[in-house]
Amino acid sequence: MKVGISLEDENGLYSNICEYFRESSHFFVLDIDKNRIVSSRIVSNHVQYNGKECKVADEILKYRITHLIAGNIGATAQKRFEQASVQVFRYSGNVKDAINNFLISKTRKTQQTRIKQTRIRTH
Repeated sequence: MKVGISLEDENGLYSNICEYFRESSHFFVLDIDKNRIVSSRIVSNHVQYNGKECKVADEILKYRITHLIAGNIGATAQKRFEQASVQVFRYSGNVKDAINNFLISKTRKTQQTRIKQTRIRTH
């Protein structure tokens, strides 16, 4: 999976999630496989100052993300992510904790799905 994270600055893991998605100065783009970060890069948000959330959404969608971790997101940007089948996770705080919590939630969801599948097969 490819995860995009909205950043306050260019410090990656040591940054904070940007409170307002439209004001993200940078994005942290992670490739994750089996709950491990395979690769990562920090990219500048070239459209941050135009005030249009859809343009900011389009900017991060260029990196073909499947999931987004961000602070507050307006309805227009949220709809754009929905149209692109990107799952949005809201988070406030530092990036390292956000990633850990995201991976834990994805692991729990996978385990719950496996439990449901097992129950379905046994009935």
